[in-house]
Amino acid sequence: MRLSIVVPCYNEEAVVDLFDARIRETLDDLGVDYELCYVDDGSKDGTLAKLRALAVNREASTRYVSFSRNFGKEAGILAGLRETTGDAVVIMDADLQHPPELISTMLELHRNGHDQIIARRTREGDKPMRTAVSRLYYRVINKWVDVELTDGVGDFRLLSRRAVDALLSMPEYNRFSKGLFSWIGFDTVTFDYRNAAREAGETKWRFGALVNYGMDGLISFNNRPLRLAIYLGMAMAGIAAAYAVVVTVMAMIKGPDAPGYVTLLVAIVGLGGLQMLMLGLIGEYIGRIYYETKRRPHFLVKETNAPRSFGVGVQATAPEHVVPSRLEMR
Repeated sequence: MRLSIVVPCYNEEAVVDLFDARIRETLDDLGVDYELCYVDDGSKDGTLAKLRALAVNREASTRYVSFSRNFGKEAGILAGLRETTGDAVVIMDADLQHPPELISTMLELHRNGHDQIIARRTREGDKPMRTAVSRLYYRVINKWVDVELTDGVGDFRLLSRRAVDALLSMPEYNRFSKGLFSWIGFDTVTFDYRNAAREAGETKWRFGALVNYGMDGLISFNNRPLRLAIYLGMAMAGIAAAYAVVVTVMAMIKGPDAPGYVTLLVAIVGLGGLQMLMLGLIGEYIGRIYYETKRRPHFLVKETNAPRSFGVGVQATAPEHVVPSRLEMR
């Protein structure tokens, strides 16, 4: 069996050499045929130079792809999956928060017939506030989305070849990998591992990025927020009608009553804010449709040592083993 390791990288100069040494030590001990597929997501430091050096020293087992700019981790994962040739593929980060030693457990479970083997990290060491917010988010979002999202589950997982092909057959531009992994299904098993600290460098997940990622998860796999706008509109119309009846009856009984400035102001501000919220929500969906209709490539390649699938300056083509009719949907 051939094993492929997909490693998206963004400004990982400080840790990529250490990661490469540890992952190779682990894979050599396992005695498997393997390849490492690094994807440089437009790094601004010396990450690309490090990848070039790694590829020169171990050309047979090292591939790298460098984007023309930063296209995001989702594009990095997609590029890596398209480049892999292995019977099984492991996706992991270069910062060593995904321990390479867990690959042996993944391979053992894969041999038992599972298509997705997911490593779920515990929340040990996280700040209590972040843990609470994360758990609340997943509890709420799973009541909305059409797939199940699990707290602590990220991109660190092993995928069988048929699971990889299923992911590559999905042509959408706005990709939310965590949802796509859940959507394709197949035989899945999850095991826990203790949260590991980053070995070097700085995290790329700031508060704003986490909020945007959370919004992607909410919107990518359902249209329920749009339906909620209908329900809220009906509810507000009902409240307004009931209030109008009450005001009319009170005017008939007690006569006209001039006071009501505060009530009117609150109603205008409240309804205006609600309308802006719904308009922004609808705009978000329309914006995603807008990007889908452009059919732009997910990424552009600046440099690569993997001529099998990539041409410099163009989007990658999908691997040869994917069904041709699906490639036309790209």
